[in-house]
Amino acid sequence: MKATEQTQQQIERFVNKIAQKFPKSDEMSMLTDIHVRVFQDSGEMMAFDDDETEITRCVVEQWIDNKDEDFYDQVLLVLRNQFKRLRKTIDEFGILKPYSLVLENDDREHMGELYLADDDTIIVSGDLMEGLDKELDDFFNELMKK
Repeated sequence: MKATEQTQQQIERFVNKIAQKFPKSDEMSMLTDIHVRVFQDSGEMMAFDDDETEITRCVVEQWIDNKDEDFYDQVLLVLRNQFKRLRKTIDEFGILKPYSLVLENDDREHMGELYLADDDTIIVSGDLMEGLDKELDDFFNELMKK
């Protein structure tokens, strides 16, 4: 799915609303995650803090009644690309690092990492621990050979 110009604008407004709720200041918010929940049937996108308090919401018209089986995989890519483009705004959130933006489906199931920010590290694509199992298995197998 390629994001239309309207979708890009809606996502940008969504991010700007979060930035307004968490402006950069001397007193940073103690938030660890922003949960971005997308509803496939309504196209609604909502942001919640760690305590399930709603931060903001919008409707992405392009996503309304999307019946694709890989809808959340497509949304994950679209949001990652848009968040990468909006990186300057997201980096200015008044949230104590590290923090992340995570995608959830309408059943609150984790679908993937959208954006992870630490003091000097920012991961915009892929999960932080992606491929870790294979790396650990390879490491263990290498140790066992000796």
